[in-house]
Amino acid sequence: MKLFVGILLCSLVLGVSSQRWLTFLKEAGQGTKDMWRAYSDMREANYKGADKYFHARGNYDAAQRGPGGAWAAKVISDARENSQRVTDFFRHGNSGHGAEDSKADQAANEWGRSGKDPNHFRPAGLPSKY
Repeated sequence: MKLFVGILLCSLVLGVSSQRWLTFLKEAGQGTKDMWRAYSDMREANYKGADKYFHARGNYDAAQRGPGGAWAAKVISDARENSQRVTDFFRHGNSGHGAEDSKADQAANEWGRSGKDPNHFRPAGLPSKY
């Protein structure tokens, strides 16, 4: 736990070098909310093939907040993919979260964080609410 906190603080300091702390932290908080909203929408929609769209949309929305939002999106995205790799290690059979899926998720994450349109991943028929 101490190692995780140390890594988190070092990442924060490196990401904040040219930003004011409060602005960065506000953006990070807003970006975290954007990521949570995309995750909640994905769960609510429960639409087959929409996973990459919600990955890209959450990262896009968070990154639009500024450097703090982009940082939060990267940290959350990386943590999610890494945690899936750990849980997949203990599962038997095909969980649908293999290395290929993780790589595709990370590509969608980066797509959104770079400011590209998340609708590139939008599946046909996904309700316009999302």
